[in-house]
Amino acid sequence: ATDLADYLVRKGIPFRDAHAVVGKVIRSAQDQGVDLDQLSLDVLRGFSPHIQDDVYDVLSLEGSIAARDQVGGTAPQQVREAIDRCRQRLAGR
Repeated sequence: ATDLADYLVRKGIPFRDAHAVVGKVIRSAQDQGVDLDQLSLDVLRGFSPHIQDDVYDVLSLEGSIAARDQVGGTAPQQVREAIDRCRQRLAGR
């Protein structure tokens, strides 16, 4: 859900409004018994016209992981760099 809110903010929606949209999307998914990425684009666009087909990039597990691309984040490159730093520290003991 956080990824969807971040997505909407990047599309220019104020965070407060994005948060409200995400709440409605989550309720809809729960009512239908599906995950967010299983909602159709038409359903998602019903909550905000800012939602485009690229939304599925952030709703997927891979997209969510890759989106956290900063030091300490979950993006694969960040994880590799953190492991390298730890190995270097351990080798220096």
